[in-house]
Amino acid sequence: MKHRNLVNHALLLLITTIFLGLCSCSSIKSVKYFADIPDSGKVIKTTQVPFIEPVIQTDDILTISIQSLDPKYTEILSKGALQSSAVANSSAVNSPGSMISGYLVDRSGNIEIPILGSVHVGGLTSEQARELLRSKAAAAGFKDVTVNLRYANFRITVYGEVNKPGTFSMSNEKVTIIDALGLAGDLTIYGRRDNVLLQRQNPDGTREFVRINLNKSDILHSPYYYLRQNDYIYVEPIRTKAVASDAILSRGISITTTVISFVISVLVVIIAKK
Repeated sequence: MKHRNLVNHALLLLITTIFLGLCSCSSIKSVKYFADIPDSGKVIKTTQVPFIEPVIQTDDILTISIQSLDPKYTEILSKGALQSSAVANSSAVNSPGSMISGYLVDRSGNIEIPILGSVHVGGLTSEQARELLRSKAAAAGFKDVTVNLRYANFRITVYGEVNKPGTFSMSNEKVTIIDALGLAGDLTIYGRRDNVLLQRQNPDGTREFVRINLNKSDILHSPYYYLRQNDYIYVEPIRTKAVASDAILSRGISITTTVISFVISVLVVIIAKK
């Protein structure tokens, strides 16, 4: 009878361990991106929200290159003043005091370009601003004008439960929330994938706060999939950070299950011999 009680207790412990393992599996799912996409060899096709070009805003720094047949005027038109920026490039976190060469958009949405004078670019996309500068240069008498324009300080800030929090600056305005999290070194094991907060300031001064669930592929269809300059992404922690990691927990459960199974087998053999 005593041996049977030991077997019963061991079986109860094994069932409890298996239950904890199942709980661990659900926890692993919570850290997966796009967990609603089935695990299979089939190709899953989905549509992605179309990219809408951001518009130029106050305090943007623009790198502008205006090429013409006269090299002298090309150098004058393309030279922007040094502007202070909090970030040097897309691969580094904050670098206070760094300088970027470009044209600063003032509070009225204007930039000052030699010879062309004040040009209003606020509210325009980069393509629209290029066309405007091209037409103004042509009107000023320049021939065969080519204009290149890009952002020098397209800034995104990522903070909270990420491995490398900070502010990042990119010259390419086609940036997704996945890109930004990649620059920040991805979420830590304690970051909530299902409740990422996006804070956005619109050109009209209003602010938007949006909760994003990265466990689901719905984000690919969201208008917030592509980021805008000066967006803030906050990753909040899970309620408890006491559990080390699912990998360690799963390993411990696996070892415990093996040991309990071995003990049960030994007890069964002992009882059978009695």
